[in-house]
Amino acid sequence: MAGSSGEQPRNLKSRSMLAGQAAAAASEVERALSPTLDPTTAAFFDVDNTVMQGASIFHLARGLHRRKFFTTRDIAKAMWQQFYFRVAGVEDPEHIDHARTSALSFIAGHEGRELAELGEEIFDENMAWRIWPGTRALAQWHLDRGHRVWLVTAAPIEIASVIARRLGLTGALGTIAEQVDGVYTGGLVGEMLHGEGKAVAVKTLAEREGLDLERCYAYSDSSNDLPMLSLVGHPCAINPDSTLRAHAKAHGWRVRDYRNGRRVAIAGAKVAGSGAVAAGLWRAGRLASRRFR
Repeated sequence: MAGSSGEQPRNLKSRSMLAGQAAAAASEVERALSPTLDPTTAAFFDVDNTVMQGASIFHLARGLHRRKFFTTRDIAKAMWQQFYFRVAGVEDPEHIDHARTSALSFIAGHEGRELAELGEEIFDENMAWRIWPGTRALAQWHLDRGHRVWLVTAAPIEIASVIARRLGLTGALGTIAEQVDGVYTGGLVGEMLHGEGKAVAVKTLAEREGLDLERCYAYSDSSNDLPMLSLVGHPCAINPDSTLRAHAKAHGWRVRDYRNGRRVAIAGAKVAGSGAVAAGLWRAGRLASRRFR
């Protein structure tokens, strides 16, 4: 047992590193409207509940479900896997591995091009009006000063790139779903991009782009992103959870809260459709937002 318990953290760390390296390698610059005025400075924004109300992967799933991309049975299976993952902890590594990879299993068998195209439509339907104006203004403040602005999210890179492009940002770092000949296998490269994986992605990108992390900025709502926030010279908590708020206060970080009445927006509050599907997607969205931000 001692050997297996030591191996598990190492395996998780290697998955996070692989996810971060893959995200950085797959990143594409979306903004080329003007020359970079400050090539050593960039801003990194988490997406879920930082840039956008709720979980972006949930909003994506809603749109894909409407288009018969997957069935209610598929989402129910994914919900069960994620629930078990949260409750079981590290008791069953094999089951946890299935739970981790099931997060994007519903796109298995579809082409990457198809998801990218549908992402444009789904952004207009489910995401555009959920962007926090305050966070959008912060991103624009950086762009106006010649800083590059990147999204760093657990959402699939395909939808993360759509969000970045629509907001006029530099690019995005997101979860990489495994493809063979342009078709999704249902697996991931590493794991979901969160926690240490985001920090690895940012460090890898900084080395590639010649960024000075002490001059850079990072924004998030979640204490899960402390590794990324701690990398930069200018961290900021946006709509923070209680743990992040306390950490920010203790370390003198800036805090911005754009929530009406200081209530966390719950993804799926206005979901339309049948009761079973709406409830299932709502729960899946909450799990995605809490576990993989």
